[in-house]
Amino acid sequence: MPQGNHVLIERLQTDGPLAADEIQALMSIIRPRGQVSRHNDIVLEGTPPDHCTLILSGFACRYKLLPDGGRQIHAFKIPGDVPDLYTFILGFTDHAIGALTSCDVAAISHHDLEQITRMFPKITRALWRESLIDAAIAREWLTGLGRRDAYARVAHLICEQYHRMKAVGLAQKDMLEFPVRQAEIADALGLSTVHVNRTMKTLSRNRLISYRNQSITILNWQALQTAGQFDPAYLHSPDAGSPH
Repeated sequence: MPQGNHVLIERLQTDGPLAADEIQALMSIIRPRGQVSRHNDIVLEGTPPDHCTLILSGFACRYKLLPDGGRQIHAFKIPGDVPDLYTFILGFTDHAIGALTSCDVAAISHHDLEQITRMFPKITRALWRESLIDAAIAREWLTGLGRRDAYARVAHLICEQYHRMKAVGLAQKDMLEFPVRQAEIADALGLSTVHVNRTMKTLSRNRLISYRNQSITILNWQALQTAGQFDPAYLHSPDAGSPH
């Protein structure tokens, strides 16, 4: 599995290569912080952190708890993601970031980030681009919650995760490891766990996917895209290719 710091550097060069000194400057401010166990928070809601967090390995999520204990997951985060990059500007977290699996994480201090973004405009542009893509993904999720039925929501999520993970080397051929429980998918898609389970079985019965042991095999990419109304343009990344 590729390390998240190298994935981040690769992704920041999507819109154009960075110079050697720019890459070195970025690598020098990424400081491994350790491992966060599954179901623990990586970042607490309401805290004023002095650093941003880079996911080096594992799966995490942005989420918010409601007063009644209900949880809404806003995004799934994979290696190479900096889920709280906005705290560099806004100064505190308005939601939590939790580990869905054991996660190795690194810290990028706001002070160091301030220094290199002043020195290297291309890094500033690349980080800004990442923030805008993050917002585009949030808009797509909002569209799905408001206008897609359960079948389309689950199919779209699988397409999105495959595309994002394939782009950073975390999915191979027709299969992706997706160690996210159906209860967590339900919290992301505004569905019940029972509804997610039923929908996954329907996708499997229709020969679009098969799944076992937290891995998903895509059997019919075109049909899955159609079912999910999925167009990868909003991800603004080079085409990661279809599974076949």
